[in-house]
Amino acid sequence: MTRGRGYDRAMSVVFHIAARAEWEAALAAGVYRTGSLDREGFIHCSTGEQVGGTANRLFAGRADLVLLFIEVERLEAALRYEPVPDPRGAVFPHIFGPINLAAVFDVVALQPGADGRFEIQLEGRVGTSR
Repeated sequence: MTRGRGYDRAMSVVFHIAARAEWEAALAAGVYRTGSLDREGFIHCSTGEQVGGTANRLFAGRADLVLLFIEVERLEAALRYEPVPDPRGAVFPHIFGPINLAAVFDVVALQPGADGRFEIQLEGRVGTSR
C-alpha cells in the first residue's frame, strides 16, 4: 500500500497513523480528514521519534492501520508543534486543516507483532526533522 513518489532525505516529514478504510476514503474524496479535525480543530501527527510510541500507546493490536508520510513543505494547511499533556513536556505536530493528498508521499501498512505491539523502523527511509 505504497504511493511512493520518492523522497529526499533532507525534506521535513511528519507522520499520521490512519485506519486503512479512512485512507481509502480520502483517496476517493481527494483530501484526508479525521474526526479530530472536526472535534479539536486539528489532525494529530507524530515526528519520526514519536511515531512508535504513539502507535503502541494508542493503537496496540490493531491490524487495520497505515502510516502516512507527510512532506511538511507540501501541506496546504498550517502545521504547528504544540505541547500535549505529558509529564515530559512533549511537543507534537498538529495539522490545522485537511491533509491535501499531494503532501502524502508514502503510505505503508502497519502490522503489529504477535504481542500486539508495533516495531516501526524509519531509519534509512526519510529525513524526520522538523
